[in-house]
Amino acid sequence: MSEFSTAYQTDYSAWAQRQAELLRAGRYAELDVEHLLEELGDMSKSDRRELESRLLILLAHLLKWEYQYPLLSGRWREFDGRSWRTTIIEQRTRLAKLLKQSPGLKTLLSEAITAAYADAIQLASDETGLALDTFPSDCLYTLEQLLDKAYYPASRTPTSKS
Repeated sequence: MSEFSTAYQTDYSAWAQRQAELLRAGRYAELDVEHLLEELGDMSKSDRRELESRLLILLAHLLKWEYQYPLLSGRWREFDGRSWRTTIIEQRTRLAKLLKQSPGLKTLLSEAITAAYADAIQLASDETGLALDTFPSDCLYTLEQLLDKAYYPASRTPTSKS
């Protein structure tokens, strides 16, 4: 096992700092290329996981807003959806920041929305008690709507599709 492999396994911070020093000095032949490639690949996976996670939460809350809000606000006058609004705002803000920091993720948005939507339906169903078939099987929100700070779907009373 090389000195770098040992450092990578035992003191990641020191390993990363040393790799940065070597890069700055242009000493490319001394780099731990194998582990650098692994780390770069993991960073990309991590960004994609964060993108899908934020979309999942955003989509679930938009679905709850659209399908459960009318039920709750009708039963409890004081229910105004404030906590859902806060979560929607936070997810949109964090998505915008993530896309600004990693603009390459924009090319994955359509695919990430599709991947997150099925899980969002399940989460919305689990959290609301509404049947899965209450929600559309395909995401009806456009990318523009998802990222638009002013967009909240019109509330509709859920009906089973059976």
